[in-house]
Amino acid sequence: MNIREDIRNVAIVAHVDHGKTTLVDCLLKQSGIFRENQQVVERIMDSNSLERERGITILAKNTSIFYNGVKINIVDTPGHADFGGEVERTLKMVDNILLVVDAFEGPMPQTKFVLKKALDLNLKPIVVVNKVDRPGARPLEVVDEVLDLFISLDADEDQLEFPVIYCSAVEGWASLDPKEKGTDLKPLFDLLIGVVNPPQGEETPLQLMVTSIEYNEFVGRIAVGKLVNGFLKPGQTVTVCSPNGNSQQKIGKIYTYQGLNKVEVQKAKFGDIYAISGLQPINIGETIADLEDPQPLPFIKIDEPTISMTFSVNNSPFAGLEGKFVTSRHLRERLLKELETNVSLRVEETDQTDSFEVKGRGELHLSILIETMRREGYEFQVSKPQVIFKEIDGVKYEPIEKVTIDVPQEFSGTVIEKLGKRKGVMIDMINLSPEQVRLEFLVPARGLIGYRSELLTDTKGNGVISHIFEGYEPYKGEINYRTRGSLVASETGESTAYGLYQAQARGRLFIPPQTKVYTGMIVGENAKANDIDVNVCKKKQLTNIRASGSDDAIQLTPYTQLSLEQALEFIAEDELVEVTPKSIRLRKNN
Repeated sequence: MNIREDIRNVAIVAHVDHGKTTLVDCLLKQSGIFRENQQVVERIMDSNSLERERGITILAKNTSIFYNGVKINIVDTPGHADFGGEVERTLKMVDNILLVVDAFEGPMPQTKFVLKKALDLNLKPIVVVNKVDRPGARPLEVVDEVLDLFISLDADEDQLEFPVIYCSAVEGWASLDPKEKGTDLKPLFDLLIGVVNPPQGEETPLQLMVTSIEYNEFVGRIAVGKLVNGFLKPGQTVTVCSPNGNSQQKIGKIYTYQGLNKVEVQKAKFGDIYAISGLQPINIGETIADLEDPQPLPFIKIDEPTISMTFSVNNSPFAGLEGKFVTSRHLRERLLKELETNVSLRVEETDQTDSFEVKGRGELHLSILIETMRREGYEFQVSKPQVIFKEIDGVKYEPIEKVTIDVPQEFSGTVIEKLGKRKGVMIDMINLSPEQVRLEFLVPARGLIGYRSELLTDTKGNGVISHIFEGYEPYKGEINYRTRGSLVASETGESTAYGLYQAQARGRLFIPPQTKVYTGMIVGENAKANDIDVNVCKKKQLTNIRASGSDDAIQLTPYTQLSLEQALEFIAEDELVEVTPKSIRLRKNN
């Protein structure tokens, strides 16, 4: 095997909010790819508008830096388990991982998930203990917890000898000693050069695994992946190996990554990560192979989805008023297009021509798709998320999630009680500090639907929840999701302050005055378990007689504006969320 000492390929993986993208920012800035006076935004790699708004990474992205004559390709990966498909395929491009762990929180569910994937691929990790400047940081204890995690995942002796570095991505320094504050990230750069395995490969035969797809309106689809073996040139004829058969195609242009830009090259050599245009069609998981001797690489195995929803054409009284793409053809084409780049997603036809069953990793995974489509001008409606059951040897099995919740000590009893009603079983309880406790549960995936907002209410906004798919277990029995009904508009028109004042005595309102409503639209939550009809368009009967006190200004309690995720969590089996570019409405399915 030939070794390329001038290249290093590394992925940065971690639980959400442990500082991956901030660390990449610092590496880019200190590698000198920006001018001294260049204006640089925070979280440079989170280029998607949804990523910037929510402060999370959704799509894995490539960049590269140069240090002491060595090119270091860095892949920034998502931290949410719902986007695990992004992590799984990008790990195929790298030789090592930087495992970033918060110096206070320690290993979390997603840390275990990404580490397991990396160990399965025999990747050697470097552990980065981030946020050591944080109040309450406990770096040495966290390293012990990481070691316990490695042992629990059956890491081999070589993987257990992982190097550790301590850093503060926000302040931009790293140190090999947790008690000493560094001045810059030079120790981390040196570690990347000295410890990360250089890529190995042969000069023949040609093999490149496509691990992601980018799209450019001028050149079409661009295949991104690591050239495992061989060489490539623009205009070269190759074999594209796919599960459906092989096809001969011609390479267009070849690009490599330099900083945040793609730079065109005239020759691609094994070991580096490239973006290739001109191959139509090409999909994730396919291999670009030699024309004469095509040898496909093993197909990427992606974990199965656990949640499904029905996407259908909007048929409410307000259908077609706000959206640009409203027909079943538009909806079908957009969902099929999403399959090209979203490897964890599944789309299936139903017996109704205007409805499609969409399966994903979790509520967040699907809600990001819904929000993206909405911003593109699509108008449609979606059903309540449903878990995907399996039948094994005649027994019904359901997906189980491992849930970690950090809460102040005073709220722990409420959390345990609420998750117990949702068939959750507590497996661990750890005191993080005298005031803070960490609770770990195994909960059926369907028991978590609608729980996040309930947790925030129960803990006065102090609860932090994260969960990850654990496996399938026998069906746990019925769970009562909703203990309250809906307030349903009985008349079409515009809501009035007087009508809402009459309705607010029944429960919590979701709309303000002067909102257009239709019969069957959900305008609030009933305080009791049943649904009731309310007339929020009702106007006060005017007379020419004034009565003492009756004409006082109407006082409305503040309404609750539901986000898309909250709307998906709230609806019952017989209800839908109507999604348009301008509105999110809830309605009865009739």
